[in-house]
Amino acid sequence: MNVIGTRPDNWWKDRHAAMVRLVDLLERWVAESGEDVTVVFEQPPRPPIRSTVIDVAHAPRPRPNSADDEIARRLEADEDAGRIRVVTSDRWLADRARLAGATVEPAESFRRRIEGD
Repeated sequence: MNVIGTRPDNWWKDRHAAMVRLVDLLERWVAESGEDVTVVFEQPPRPPIRSTVIDVAHAPRPRPNSADDEIARRLEADEDAGRIRVVTSDRWLADRARLAGATVEPAESFRRRIEGD
């Protein structure tokens, strides 16, 4: 909920709707930017969120920080992590991403960018 949590827009009242809004924002942003995007949630969205534009993924087991763990696992498994940008405001994940060779962008600045602020 790193990117979702950057706006106090009552996202916590309906987490699924917040995840759908984020996927919609990312799809629109990808259409303009041409970037490849994977969003990783802590648990599988119910009902599932499908996209033909971005990769919607989730951690294998829902628990606190499981999305961060899944992102770190994916980075460590990637032979070219230097081409990856991780969007997070979590210090632990940012450090892990940089160690793997990825760049890091704070969640709030990325949210502003995809919203066109």
